[in-house]
Amino acid sequence: MTAPQVVVHRDKELMAKAAAARLITKIVDAQAARGSASVVLTGGRNGNALLAALAEAPARDAVDWSRLDLWWGDERFLPEGDPERNATQAREALLDAVPLDPARVHAMPAAGGAWGNDVDAAADAYAAELAASAGPADHGPVPTFDVLLLGVGPDTHVASLFPEHPGVRETERTVIGVRGAPKPPPNRVSLTLPAIRAAREVWLLAAGEDKANAVAIALAGAGEIQAPAAGAYGRGRTLWLLDRAAAAQLPKQLYPPASA
Repeated sequence: MTAPQVVVHRDKELMAKAAAARLITKIVDAQAARGSASVVLTGGRNGNALLAALAEAPARDAVDWSRLDLWWGDERFLPEGDPERNATQAREALLDAVPLDPARVHAMPAAGGAWGNDVDAAADAYAAELAASAGPADHGPVPTFDVLLLGVGPDTHVASLFPEHPGVRETERTVIGVRGAPKPPPNRVSLTLPAIRAAREVWLLAAGEDKANAVAIALAGAGEIQAPAAGAYGRGRTLWLLDRAAAAQLPKQLYPPASA
């Protein structure tokens, strides 16, 4: 388990721009080192704000978009093109504006598609896609993602792993179907904590005063069953990217004054 690093930005707009710049650098470095890069996207207001900032970043053309694999940490199990799907929102924020290789954009299955309305079959299909992309050097049946992005919910949920919900207890499967989620829609597809922890780096994003309590709980050593965000960490680095409002309940010794 890697100890979390905390970076606090003045406001959510600066946080999004700084996170976008950081992600561009990480992708370019990975492509230089290994020829390609892989990133797991997150939805929600902070994930979409990062993508929108990346779309506007002057340095975005430093990325070779044709050599980037994109995955998702979770998805609302809704029909293809539904405006509430994370993939739909990501396309609007960034993906439609850059020259990605469509074969390397790995959206999670949609309801009504090949697996009908069977959320468990959809999850199994995504797990199989991940396993097919994993190589001998990877840690188990998922690729070793360069960066895995996660938004942190006010209840400490990450991806679609909710406190005390069955999915957060999963220790073997890499992808699960989620039923009865405590926020709509009830049916979702999500990576599990074991899959999340396969990433080289996990970045957790939180902005706004409604996230302050969740951030404080997760970084205070809470258990992952009660606070799933506490169980999300990378193999090499775990980075919490916050604005001042989200960091308001943290002890100042957790982050250097310069980061504020």
